Amino acid sequence: MNRIEKTGELFNQGLNCSQALLTVFGSSFGIDPERAKQLGRPFGGGMGRLALTCGALTGAVMVLGLAKDHPVEAEARELSYGKVRELFQRFEARYGSTLCKELLGADLSTEEGRQKAKEDKLASKVCPGVVKEVADILDLLI
Repeated sequence: MNRIEKTGELFNQGLNCSQALLTVFGSSFGIDPERAKQLGRPFGGGMGRLALTCGALTGAVMVLGLAKDHPVEAEARELSYGKVRELFQRFEARYGSTLCKELLGADLSTEEGRQKAKEDKLASKVCPGVVKEVADILDLLI
C-alpha cells in the first residue's frame, strides 16, 4: 500500500485529516505514529473545528517543515516556505479554496454547520478525496 492509500485508510479509520497525513509521512522523518496523532489532533475540522485551513493542509505543512531541512535555519525556512506556497497553490487550483468550511459546504464552527455536516455525512463524502489529493501533492513536493 502506498502512502496516498495509507493516508486515506487512516482517515477512514477515524483519524482526522491532519493526523492521517502527519502519521503516514512523519514516519519517514522519525516521528512516532502516536506522537504524530497527538501533534495533528487539534488541527482537525480546519483548526479545532473553526473551519479555517483544511487539516490535510496543516498536516502537510508540518511534514514539509520536517522534509525541507537545512543546517542554516534561514535556508531551511526559505525551502519550507517555498514548498508550502506550492502546496497551497496546487490545492487551491484544484479545489478553489483552502478553507474547511468552503470545501465541506458547512461551517463547523457553528452548531448548525456541525449538524449539517453530520446529517449530510460531509466528512465521509468530501474529506477522503481531499486527504488523498494532499498526500499526492506532498509526495511530489518532498
